[in-house]
Amino acid sequence: MLADAKPIREQRGDVRDALSGVLPASSGPVVLRGLVAHWPMVAAARESVQAAVAYLQGFERREAPPVVATVAAPETGGRVFYNGDLSGFNFRQERIPLRAVLDTLLKYAEHPSPPMIYVASTTIETWLPGFHDANGLALEGRDPLASIWIGNRTRIAAHQDVPDNIACVVAGRRRVTLFPPDQLRNLYIGPLDFTPAGQAVSLVDFSAPDLERFPRFAEAMRHAQVAELEPGDAVLIPSMWWHHMEGLEPFNVLVNYWWRDAPDWMDTPMNVLMYALMTLRDLPPHERETWRDVFRHYVFEAGADTAAHIPEQARRVLSPLDEGRARDLRARLLKRINR
Repeated sequence: MLADAKPIREQRGDVRDALSGVLPASSGPVVLRGLVAHWPMVAAARESVQAAVAYLQGFERREAPPVVATVAAPETGGRVFYNGDLSGFNFRQERIPLRAVLDTLLKYAEHPSPPMIYVASTTIETWLPGFHDANGLALEGRDPLASIWIGNRTRIAAHQDVPDNIACVVAGRRRVTLFPPDQLRNLYIGPLDFTPAGQAVSLVDFSAPDLERFPRFAEAMRHAQVAELEPGDAVLIPSMWWHHMEGLEPFNVLVNYWWRDAPDWMDTPMNVLMYALMTLRDLPPHERETWRDVFRHYVFEAGADTAAHIPEQARRVLSPLDEGRARDLRARLLKRINR
């Protein structure tokens, strides 16, 4: 079914200057071929797995804490997922030095059926100081969080992230499958508060979709966009776009940059959703409809006239928020929740 997906659009021209044409990310996802092809890390990866591992180990901070490595049996096929009844997961996590992870990946690079080994979202400056100086990406005044992902053939179920994201393949190859945010209903998302890696994920196995159990997934695939990325390629994944990530080689490294075009003091909307589940979802239907109108008025359709009838100095939380007002509001909410 993945063969039916449309290709992710690609940015043409001088890709090193291409970011100015795709940021902000509101115009949708885009593949940036060769965006980081000039990085020394990419050159090492193109030489060999051994050269890529040696290059990374050259930056390793010896006194750094262990990384969290996700490990699973070969029978999982690299799928980072739940166990059969969703009471737990199909992997275990170990805290081990990054050097040991890299050595183990190198050891299994030629193995026909290796265990899955995966280090997710590791802060570059904490474990590999100096790497970003040699392999950097400027994002027009933004100050993104730069993370590195290292593993072998892994499959990360479709999920959403709140920040915008540029994901750069620097070793191996990856298949990226994207869905617009409005495909939530058709992707059969699992538990919100018990997840393999922090974000709720699709329960559909993309390698063998079960359309009897998940019939609406066929509709989701009509909206899918897919690309295979080589070392040096990148993909811009806008906020809240569903993305399924698959490592296609025995050794894969991805560097990604997360940022939000929003003030730092803004909290994640997921906290609002969780609180709404507790306070709104199980109300009688007519009360839920009333609250739908309240949210529409004060949040989703708010404008200059929403509080125009209130004197400006008296608008309080209806005024434009800043860090100070947000801090006061957070304190008030915590007091109410904990009483």
